[in-house]
Amino acid sequence: MLCSCGKNSDRPAAQSSPIREINQKEIILKKSTIAITGATIIDGTGGAPIGNGCVVVTDGVISAVGSKADIEIPANAQIVNAQGLTLLPGFIDSHFHLDGVHGLPAQFLQNGVTSLRDPGAWIEAYDDERKDSKPIPRLFLAGPHIDMFPPAYPRDAYVVRDAEEAVREVNHLADQGASVIKVYFRLPPAIIREVCKAAHARGIPVTGHLETTEAKEAIEAGLDGVEHITSFGLTLVSQREGEKYRQMVLADNNARKQGRYDVWKSIDPNSPITDSLGAFLKNKGTFISPTLGAFEYQATVGQPLDTARLEGFNKMKRITGKLHSAGAKIVVGSHSMIPYAETGWAFQREMELLVESGLSPAEVISAATLQNARFFRIEDRLGSIEKGKQADLILIKGDPLKNISAARDVRKVMLNGVWVK
Repeated sequence: MLCSCGKNSDRPAAQSSPIREINQKEIILKKSTIAITGATIIDGTGGAPIGNGCVVVTDGVISAVGSKADIEIPANAQIVNAQGLTLLPGFIDSHFHLDGVHGLPAQFLQNGVTSLRDPGAWIEAYDDERKDSKPIPRLFLAGPHIDMFPPAYPRDAYVVRDAEEAVREVNHLADQGASVIKVYFRLPPAIIREVCKAAHARGIPVTGHLETTEAKEAIEAGLDGVEHITSFGLTLVSQREGEKYRQMVLADNNARKQGRYDVWKSIDPNSPITDSLGAFLKNKGTFISPTLGAFEYQATVGQPLDTARLEGFNKMKRITGKLHSAGAKIVVGSHSMIPYAETGWAFQREMELLVESGLSPAEVISAATLQNARFFRIEDRLGSIEKGKQADLILIKGDPLKNISAARDVRKVMLNGVWVK
């Protein structure tokens, strides 16, 4: 039962979580000992970096972390000299879509994303990616999102007519190996509540794309995460203005594509409503995946300026920063194919946009690693460079604490203790 005064008390503790990647048995594990020496270690926890560090990986698990001077390197270890590089936990992407691009997960892995979550696609849609000879990230899949008629994306949706059908689908997806359930914006809070009860009973979190369902009501119903900063539109405008937008979108799914900018350009980031939302999200512990890259708009020389899009997007960034400052749990989701990123680099673009929104580079790195692991409920084994965790690691050139764009210069990627070729 959700207590309106605090966090959900019925959610399973992370250590008892059954969450597993759907392709767990397909990820290569080799018996080996590897010592990565000389790198600056940023462990993902937000702590101070370790200069001239050393990480020892034994049979796919981190067995030692610290200063090189303090680590006894096993005699049989393969030494990897990483002097001049920075070692980070593998990036975790909370909002990935295939978008019809074969090989996209493999490309994201090459660019440092070692785990990804697709919050709305049939699990079978990944069959070809899993059969490919190229290594791919750990796949945390939702199955189709749960929507009502008429669905915004029919090919990726399971359409329900009532709470009973929704609960039945939750259990069906859990049986298939879904590690999260996603609700879409046509579901009312009453059905979201039943979805959350059913999913939490199976130890699975629930996230949602809201937009026409007010975010606080959905979170009170049990939602663990919110996809897209635009999901807070109804919360941040007057009920009268929000209802105008809501009716427009309920009548036509596509109305939101321009309509969301028209709504967001009028939002005041410094209003008491924004402050109240930040305090609410901190109190509830809700995870927020802003996916700013999906909404980014840039003024382009020689093209007409869409002031609504420019003002609306700038407000989205400012609100994201305000919610983070208030204590909301911001995570990094790429949305895969976005307007201002080359194919495969949407995750790094989202990291850059979060820094532009006011997060520090260190906070963004934690959001991209350990905070996302907490959102997935896998922080007991992934998300940071700590003894006992699985060795998903990346080596980059440069200092991302000074310039987050250094995360684009990926030199080596390790998945489960094995270097990705």
